[in-house]
Amino acid sequence: MINPKGTIIVTGANGGLGSAIVSQLASLPQLNTSYHGVYTVRDARTAHSLDVALAANASHSHDKISLDLSRLREVRKVAADINARVSAGEIPRIHALVLNAGYEEFETQTWTEDGWDTTFAVNYLGHWLLTVLLLQSMDREVGRVLWISSWSHNPHDPRNSWNGSFKDPKYNTIFSGETTDSIANGTWSLSNDDKTGWAAGYRRYGASKLCGVTTVFELQRRLDQDSVLSNISVLGIDPGLVNTGIVRRSRSWFLRVLLWRFLLPALGALLGYFYPNGFIRSAKKSASDIITAALKSSPEPKGLYLNGSELGIPNPEAKDPAKGAMLWRNTLRYTQLQDRETCLENWC
Repeated sequence: MINPKGTIIVTGANGGLGSAIVSQLASLPQLNTSYHGVYTVRDARTAHSLDVALAANASHSHDKISLDLSRLREVRKVAADINARVSAGEIPRIHALVLNAGYEEFETQTWTEDGWDTTFAVNYLGHWLLTVLLLQSMDREVGRVLWISSWSHNPHDPRNSWNGSFKDPKYNTIFSGETTDSIANGTWSLSNDDKTGWAAGYRRYGASKLCGVTTVFELQRRLDQDSVLSNISVLGIDPGLVNTGIVRRSRSWFLRVLLWRFLLPALGALLGYFYPNGFIRSAKKSASDIITAALKSSPEPKGLYLNGSELGIPNPEAKDPAKGAMLWRNTLRYTQLQDRETCLENWC
């Protein structure tokens, strides 16, 4: 077996998109022996979709790790274990960190043990902390962080017009003032105030994704100024509407079963043929786009937002340096990051 030249970490590896990514990493000859996979799931004991994906090639070097991104103490423990293994030479340095795990609520709204809105904590806060903790183990020449995003992060994206979730002008700007506390604690779009059963949760999902896209640009600015880590790149990517388990918490049978399980896969295969980066895409196509973005080395992409296999248009708020700095300051407070925990020079 060829010694892996790098480690690829994929969070949410048991979901529809995550398992599709792993399936390609495990089955494609040019990938399965070239990279060691570290695949995180909420509970590694019940990761059936991930197990099926890994069965494609028994020779693919990998680890399955339980990681609940809503628990920051667990994020710290998993990051410490990975850092220790890289330092000891047990696994190669991280070539790509794919932040794929996603969480969305509909009729209900929950909070973490630390008091954060669960959508915010899983989609953004846990991923942010995992990233800054693992920077010390990244490949310093070709390392890449890839945030999986969504058009929901931009209230002005035409694809949001069909559902009307951002119709109220008060939701047209997501970052306002000098704090993101209302987003972090879930009061910015409370489900209790929503009569549709889904719009409030969708807005919170979008806000959490905006935090991730904003970090693409803010973290890249900080890395570019780092004397050691300046070659590491950060990208965001919108995979389109894909048949995943993201709607499993909805009480709507039409949305959860008929649309997501049956209509969406068929439409993704059909429309994807004519419109590769269109509204609806297959998991296979989006997984391929993600792997390409994570591993492509020439030309060297840095600080970009992609829509599938083409350049995308991020929410202007995400590229505003003042808002990026504000989000970073608040995130430091939420995570209580300490100097000894990250090797990023300009971390505070």
